[in-house]
Amino acid sequence: MSKKNKALILVNVGTPDEPNIKSVRRFLSQFLNDLRVIDLPWIFQKILVNLIIIPFRAKNSTQLYKKLWTDKGSPISIYINSLTNKLQQKSGKKGFNIYPAMRYGNPSLKKVLEKLHKEMPEEIIVFPLFPQYASSTTGSVNEFVMKQIKKWNNFPALRFIGQFYNHPSFIKVFSEKINHYQPETFDHIIFSYHGLPIRQINKTHPNIKEQHCNCTSSMPDHGRYCYKAACYETTRLLAKACKLTPGSYSVGFQSRLSKNWLKPFMDEKLKSFAKEGKKKILVVAPSFVADCLETTVEIGIDYKKMFKDAGGEELVLVESLNDEDSWAEAIMEIIE
Repeated sequence: MSKKNKALILVNVGTPDEPNIKSVRRFLSQFLNDLRVIDLPWIFQKILVNLIIIPFRAKNSTQLYKKLWTDKGSPISIYINSLTNKLQQKSGKKGFNIYPAMRYGNPSLKKVLEKLHKEMPEEIIVFPLFPQYASSTTGSVNEFVMKQIKKWNNFPALRFIGQFYNHPSFIKVFSEKINHYQPETFDHIIFSYHGLPIRQINKTHPNIKEQHCNCTSSMPDHGRYCYKAACYETTRLLAKACKLTPGSYSVGFQSRLSKNWLKPFMDEKLKSFAKEGKKKILVVAPSFVADCLETTVEIGIDYKKMFKDAGGEELVLVESLNDEDSWAEAIMEIIE
């Protein structure tokens, strides 16, 4: 196979085109109507999303995106475009044509695939930028790509990059980011991951309920595609790489929509730490490779205020990998 005829698609979740209600409603509609994101029976999902969640959340979400937005636009778009350019330069003689794409919003994953259908490379490599596998993220991307490509008359070689939370290159670049902040100078380090409904975790290993799983202490045999197990293993790997001492760090889950989501909840942990007298907290968010609403606004603004209001003094967020040169190099190592 010629190395000059490969396509690499970097895929992230997405972002509204603009921080206004119209764009946010359109983005939320695409995102939340995905049956892998809200995995309820079709009719219940449609009612919940389109008659309850979007009408009530659009205005508030728009205000949050306004806090996130920069003069150059949405950070998640800025970073994926910059990262694509760096990867294109680094690929050199390997001959990859690299494309940025969003599962929801623009640049549309569907349009990227339509472009590749016309160009017909010999191989397409799909890289969902989610370190830990979840049906609602990596699973959604992979399913969408397969649905589109199965309509084609000619099939190129197709390769999916799965979860990479335990890849040495990912651990190396993320631990370097953490060490830059001198974690030993903080009272505690929290590894914060995006939450998921417990029912989605139970679907991963239906014979073992989430509350009875031992993944908080070690990676179980049934945990290969379990998001919760991968999050705790990510923490153990990063803690080892950073030489963190036992008891100096813990795990929390953010962005919950109900009490039936993964625990411990980040907001409750922060309040508890403040009451215990911990004044200086470092937050690491290894389920995100690009800073976005959940890191910059939720952790960097909302959780910081919450911690200080509860009696804490300083909450510092380790920025994500974004478009770092070391992250671009790690991606090339991961796909190879």
